[in-house]
Amino acid sequence: MKNSPVRVMLIGAAGRMGKTVRELAQNDPKIQIAAQCDVGDSIEPAMENCDVAIDFSQADSIDEICRAASQYVKSLVIGTTGHSQQQRKTIQETAQSVPIVLASNFSVGVNMLFWLTKKAGELLGADFDPEIVETHHTMKKDAPSGTAKTLAEVLKAVRNSEIRIQSIREGDVVGEHTVIFSGPSERLELTHRADDRGIFALGALRAAKWIMNKPSGLYSMQDVLGL
Repeated sequence: MKNSPVRVMLIGAAGRMGKTVRELAQNDPKIQIAAQCDVGDSIEPAMENCDVAIDFSQADSIDEICRAASQYVKSLVIGTTGHSQQQRKTIQETAQSVPIVLASNFSVGVNMLFWLTKKAGELLGADFDPEIVETHHTMKKDAPSGTAKTLAEVLKAVRNSEIRIQSIREGDVVGEHTVIFSGPSERLELTHRADDRGIFALGALRAAKWIMNKPSGLYSMQDVLGL
């Protein structure tokens, strides 16, 4: 039915992000958590009875997730980071048959940071040297973070050079990213600080609603936001 809630399969349901997505989904009448999977659970049976799968699990699960999504022609929202080049290729190949939103960060503010970083990289001259500093909680497994890698890719595309990334793991920091442009006698810093991981969960749920009935393809959170 037209007004029926989006049936979501939540992969990585027992993790920090999975729990947050589940909690926030309870307050969204347009979302129904139809199935939950975690480490050791079979993904394929649950995939058949959902509209969209949201993945906040681990990078090594992506092959199974993509196989199941392709088999049942289900949309994917992928928030897991740390994928290898081969795993990214698998995602790209799967996007030829199903719609996928792949984002290293679902925050509205961070996606604006991507946009601002691109503009600054284009407009500031070669005298301004870019660098990225990212800080996360000690439990975060991948370093640099997926968001920092995306920022580096944005800068590399406009500067055509490798970008330095400094990763800090301390305390229970949800996430902080700073792009520094150091020039002669001046310095520009663009910073985003996340105080609650709920901003990422809300973005993922927004992406899950947005991707319904979209054609096959690989989309970003900036596509979801219309940036």
